[in-house]
Amino acid sequence: MIETDLKACYTLGASIDTFAPGHYARVFEARDLRDPSAADSLSSRIVAFKVMRPEHLSVDGRPRWEASAFANEADLLTLVGNLPAVTRLFDCGYVETNDDAPREGQVASFGTNTTAFRAAMNDFAVRRWRPYLAEENLPRQHNLLYVMKPHTPGVRWRLPTEEGLDLALQFADILQIAHSRRIVYLDHKLEHVYWDGVTLRMIDWNSSRLVTESDATLAAYIQSDLHHLCVGILYPIFTGLSPQMGSLVPQPSDQAGVESRYSDVNQLDFGIEPTLSTDLCALLEQGARRQISSADQLIVGLSQIAASFGWDSDNGIRTQVRDGLRKLRQGQDSIREARDLLRDAAVLEDVSAELDAELRRLLGQINGMLNARAVP
Repeated sequence: MIETDLKACYTLGASIDTFAPGHYARVFEARDLRDPSAADSLSSRIVAFKVMRPEHLSVDGRPRWEASAFANEADLLTLVGNLPAVTRLFDCGYVETNDDAPREGQVASFGTNTTAFRAAMNDFAVRRWRPYLAEENLPRQHNLLYVMKPHTPGVRWRLPTEEGLDLALQFADILQIAHSRRIVYLDHKLEHVYWDGVTLRMIDWNSSRLVTESDATLAAYIQSDLHHLCVGILYPIFTGLSPQMGSLVPQPSDQAGVESRYSDVNQLDFGIEPTLSTDLCALLEQGARRQISSADQLIVGLSQIAASFGWDSDNGIRTQVRDGLRKLRQGQDSIREARDLLRDAAVLEDVSAELDAELRRLLGQINGMLNARAVP
């Protein structure tokens, strides 16, 4: 453990959690200053600095469960950190300052020694230092809540079925491995899912569990985990809707909220997407009714549906579909870049009234195109 000045370890930037604030923590983009020569292509020395909110500090010298959640996440990341979809843990420790955004004061860094990090929790709770984790930082524009949550009434986006099946199978594969290690994810919501059209990434294991009880208890947790996946992730990506409230909104983050978030969801409404595969709807309904008991069962069901969408075909159709979706995403990115350039031009000095009117017209048309986009 190294106890030193925070500014010698990290430079904190802007918060990166404003679109979906969490109960446990604030999250900031930060630069790790301790190894400036490191050539880590994943982090590029830029990390997501996740620190417990100051309101969860102990008042009696004993750490609250919000603090324990940090140790829980650090432990679980060491158990699943070798899975490609899971964000990497670079450092864990405690910060002295009680400011919402810690930018000065002392820091106690444990690196990836999560055992020592957990063992020191009581001592640092007495000192009123807050736990933190430094994890791999993912691009905000890949977060599914960020890109799918509409800002205009009546707008709704969903993933193309090809991409949705790919994401679902990648997620099921991760849960299959996690369940074999007696780990259940549980905290299924779009703000924890990152997708670039090809690769799934997942964040936030602080409410997940290593099930040490009986095999029957594990089986019950696995069934709940798959239920949460079907209603909390897969239903929204295929419909653009929340299973409870219609429009997509950030979900509760406290432990009680995680356990009860989808407890009343036992059926799903696909009327908004009448062209969605009936077999896919039936599979997700099985999940909502808690009739899927293993990740293997979910993978078999998804694979059968994928076969009907040409995944097992040798005629090259799927390759064309994926290439088309890739170019569509590239085109939408270019439209956004064009909008930003025109928006920047509109605020320059000496813009004439005629040019201002033309730029506003173009920007209105472009925003209309983006609101009607085919891929979130």
